[in-house]
Amino acid sequence: MRVAFLGLGIMGRPMAANLVKAGHEVTVWNRTPGKQVEGASSASSPAEAARGAEVVWMCVSDTKAVESVLFGPDGVEQSLAEGMIVADSSTISPSATRSFAERLRAKGVQYVDAPMTGSKAGAEGGTLIFIVGGDEPTIAALGPLFAAMGKQFFRMGETSKGQAAKLVMNLQIALIYEGFAEALTLAAKLGLDAATLLPLVQASMVRSGVVDYKAPFILKRDFSANFPLRLMHKDLRLALDAAKEVRVKLPGLEMVEEIYEMATEDGHENLDYAATLTLLEKWAGVEVKSASA
Repeated sequence: MRVAFLGLGIMGRPMAANLVKAGHEVTVWNRTPGKQVEGASSASSPAEAARGAEVVWMCVSDTKAVESVLFGPDGVEQSLAEGMIVADSSTISPSATRSFAERLRAKGVQYVDAPMTGSKAGAEGGTLIFIVGGDEPTIAALGPLFAAMGKQFFRMGETSKGQAAKLVMNLQIALIYEGFAEALTLAAKLGLDAATLLPLVQASMVRSGVVDYKAPFILKRDFSANFPLRLMHKDLRLALDAAKEVRVKLPGLEMVEEIYEMATEDGHENLDYAATLTLLEKWAGVEVKSASA
């Protein structure tokens, strides 16, 4: 397929590379010049990248970025053609997604929201899980692209339901991780060794995918970004905004969002979201680590 891939960040660049490896004809664009993907053509604007494409696939930072890529100066809108599909793997506002989709459908263009989970390793290995909103025939047409970049996709319903599901997934991830971080901090204060505690956690009903994935990084004190704290913080605010729109109270998430705000003020926004642990450690006057380390 002829694909315009817009956004070559931590996730987007390996996703575009996997499309090239699968034999698709890919043209890439990135807001910051200089990033390239081997085997792909490069464009100077979203409009240029989208010209002649069957599918435009976006993976950018936030709602404003998606709006700019689509409708800003030199945006995709200038190159739209009837029958084209626009797919968005950014994590953005569900209500904004509905608005963008309506505007594109008026031009005969289908819109699919396809945020994903699987982090940097999943993007590099082509094992992402896509969380999809859109009509079934359009999603089926994207099947070869999903297969090149991921291992599964789940259709959540009509357009915007993929974004809604992604926000509630990240809500759970953030709360699960914060509970784990608090437990580790208290354990350290009580003199428990993290490496001794973890096998117990993983053998019990407390075990979770979040704990399994993050624990090795924590033991190594490696907070380099797999999923930057600033992006998780953005997603938590999106979830709170969506909850406000439908009059739902999320007291646990409100508290966790405050932790993210303080971690950002401490300068951790470009570290992995696991770095919220360091804020708890600072308050407690301890450091979570393995005695063997």
